[in-house]
Amino acid sequence: MSTVTEETTIVTSEPNADSDDSAPSQILMIEDIQKLLPHRYPFLLVDRIIDFVPNKSATGIKNVTFNEPFFQGHFPNRPIMPGVLIVEAMAQVGGIVLRHLPGMENQLSLFAGIDKVRFRRPVVPGDRLTITTELLVARKRFGKMQARAEVDGQLACEGELMFSLVEL
Repeated sequence: MSTVTEETTIVTSEPNADSDDSAPSQILMIEDIQKLLPHRYPFLLVDRIIDFVPNKSATGIKNVTFNEPFFQGHFPNRPIMPGVLIVEAMAQVGGIVLRHLPGMENQLSLFAGIDKVRFRRPVVPGDRLTITTELLVARKRFGKMQARAEVDGQLACEGELMFSLVEL
């Protein structure tokens, strides 16, 4: 089933049997993400949102390929995705959640801080980064998220992300 809104086309699927929520999850394709985030190549670091629960959480995918421009210099003989870009990808998934909050449609989320960020494994070409963000706090001009990035079920990065919300 699909529903069409002013900004995005959201594909809705049935609730997950393992989930406590009765709300169906939603999928956003790259065209929908581009309507919500101002980032563009080479800085758009989310390929798809595979699970989205409004006012609560989102799970996004970043397919990491050898063609990424940062791999030319990080590092030439041992390509590793820079940690700051993993955190940025987590923030972009969090930005999707914030943009859907009531009254936040015309807001841009900017980093206000990061806490308790830890890197657990390198992310390399060929990896599929699965990023989950959960809304912890949302106020008129401030948001806080818990974020995790995993590769094949292994934790790559986690932490708390704080956002300042400003008019677009």
